[in-house]
Amino acid sequence: MTGTKKVFQSFYYGWFIVFIGGLGLFFSGPGQTYSNSAFIDQYINDFGWSRTEVSSLYSTATLVAGLTMMFVGRFIDRYGQRLMMVTVGTGFAIACFFNSMVSNMFMLAIGFFFVRLLGQGTMSLIPNTLVAQWFVKKRGRAFSFMTIGSFISAMLFPIINTWLIQTWDWQMAWRFWGVALLIVFVPFALFGVRNKPEEMGLEPDGTKTPKNEALVDTTDLPESEEDWTLKEAMRTWAFWGILISVGIPAMVNTGITFHIISIFDTNGLSPGVAAMVLSLMAFVGMPMSFVSGFITEKVPTNYLLASVFLIEIIFLLLLLITDNMLMAVVFGVIWGAANGLERIGMNVIWPDFFGRKYVGSINGVGMTMVVIGSSLGPLPFGAGFDIFHDYTPVLLVTLIFPLIGLICAVTARRPNKRKLQIN
Repeated sequence: MTGTKKVFQSFYYGWFIVFIGGLGLFFSGPGQTYSNSAFIDQYINDFGWSRTEVSSLYSTATLVAGLTMMFVGRFIDRYGQRLMMVTVGTGFAIACFFNSMVSNMFMLAIGFFFVRLLGQGTMSLIPNTLVAQWFVKKRGRAFSFMTIGSFISAMLFPIINTWLIQTWDWQMAWRFWGVALLIVFVPFALFGVRNKPEEMGLEPDGTKTPKNEALVDTTDLPESEEDWTLKEAMRTWAFWGILISVGIPAMVNTGITFHIISIFDTNGLSPGVAAMVLSLMAFVGMPMSFVSGFITEKVPTNYLLASVFLIEIIFLLLLLITDNMLMAVVFGVIWGAANGLERIGMNVIWPDFFGRKYVGSINGVGMTMVVIGSSLGPLPFGAGFDIFHDYTPVLLVTLIFPLIGLICAVTARRPNKRKLQIN
């Protein structure tokens, strides 16, 4: 009994927070493209809508949802992650039930908007801001563990959705996730989440605060611990450099993913090979994201982002000449490595550079850029192919963006608040 008590006392509650954060990323699935893609053909077949109509609604809803995300970040700072998780989880479940009743294009547009806002955007943003509160020195590895939830989500949702649709129908699939959110995720959020370690007499990374100890003098905190408001952060080049950096991978990856079957077809490769590459990318990305979390504890995060853009340049060039199975495998591995590094670096850099207190507002702006980038990604590839009947020109033009990202990442050094105040 004594041994069990000691184990319990030595366990840092922040790791349970990481688990709940990973659960949140998993349950963001109904709002993600890898889940919604299973319903597109169902809408087209049942209602007679064209693929262009459905795709346009999806892109527009994503764009509008992205523009709303900066307000969500402010709500997180004001009301805390626990209340936001419970509220958003419940609202997201209602959105799933609403999508199960879609019968016209107006309802579909509303449904797309809410699952993209609450799922892809908010259910991803809240866990990132929550875990950032509980860890500083071990923040990278904490994000690595949490991110496993998103990879498991990406692997399981398409399979589960396909089975639910084939066994029952697409309406039942939406209801299934609505019920799952209410009976699994919301209770964990309600009873398990604590906004900050200080609420439990702890400090980030698991240090206990003695009851009779004076409060820490925050004026002596290192730069990585300085808390910046959104307005203060916007006065630095680091903020704008990072903001540009986080939007570029979202645009590039979404563009390639949306058109990968067509891209491979122009290179003489089958849809089966394209599907294999997508699976391989996720398979490689999971361990790479785990490793990258530990890398962020040793290497400045902006340099990790710079490495992402270097790898992006490599796999974009490789995609131009991927015309056999071996090259496709190499492309999938390199693409997966870039995605793994990106998932951690893009989220860790905000609290690393601007502190914990206002990370919701700041990361909310970053998530806005991510969602907008993902909404704009497919358009240049589609338009480029319609004009040139080939993806080579658009892939070459796309190389400009990781070059811009590379410059922004390298020059976006961690800001010093004291120097800013002096100036």
